[in-house]
Amino acid sequence: MAAYPVVSGPYGFKPVNLIGGQVFAGSTRDYPIQYNYGTAIYYGDFVQLSSGYVNILANTISSNVAIGVFLGCYYTNPTTKNRQYSQYYPGSITAGDITAIICDDPDTLFRVAVTTTAGGSTIGSASSILVGQNMAGNTATGNATSGNSNGALVGASSSTGNFRILSLVPDTEISYSATYVSGGAASATSVVVSGLAVGTFLPIGTDVFNLVSGQLQFTGATLSAASTVTTTGSTTLTVTAVTTQVAGTVALVQTPEVIAKITFGAHRYYVA
Repeated sequence: MAAYPVVSGPYGFKPVNLIGGQVFAGSTRDYPIQYNYGTAIYYGDFVQLSSGYVNILANTISSNVAIGVFLGCYYTNPTTKNRQYSQYYPGSITAGDITAIICDDPDTLFRVAVTTTAGGSTIGSASSILVGQNMAGNTATGNATSGNSNGALVGASSSTGNFRILSLVPDTEISYSATYVSGGAASATSVVVSGLAVGTFLPIGTDVFNLVSGQLQFTGATLSAASTVTTTGSTTLTVTAVTTQVAGTVALVQTPEVIAKITFGAHRYYVA
């Protein structure tokens, strides 16, 4: 069953809350962008400072450099001489008053999509076993048509990178029903199921649940290799070690979005 809304692609880092349950009130800070700075910065991209001016920062984020997330800009249009507000900074603007709008609170929590690879836009999955762990950011550049970042986290990464996973986003989870066939004993790393539609794509990080009296029971297993269903018969899933016997009706749950926070050492404001 597909959830609504469907996450069709990465969209950058969207501020939604502050750690500790504090409400994100939309507070931002203005920073300058250098005259004629040549690199585009997209809505939802992380940024850093260079000689006091905003520069784009790769979403992989090195330690102690990020000052926040770019949420648009404004400047005097060099042609019309009017104030212009923009979803993104297109690069090479010959204005001396280019101003970036930055969400700079180091305690901000972000809603962010998960992709299957660092450079691609195919939506992946974050396993529930990654909650409390770290994930790595991707390397994709933004979209000049929408003005939005293509920033995301990489589903295949775990315990690496500078993004701590606080929770999964249940609203957009996708669940596929299947029937257990074989291989799901404790410690097994391969599970055979049947009943999946041909063409179903199950990315790394898809979790395996038993459906018990209408309730989901996590088996401890999550896909460690992607799988595309090619036949109406049995499908073999390569998974992390099973901790609870897989049996009966199985739910395969893909989680395309998470709530994440950059780690303590990644934000410049945390540097003494």
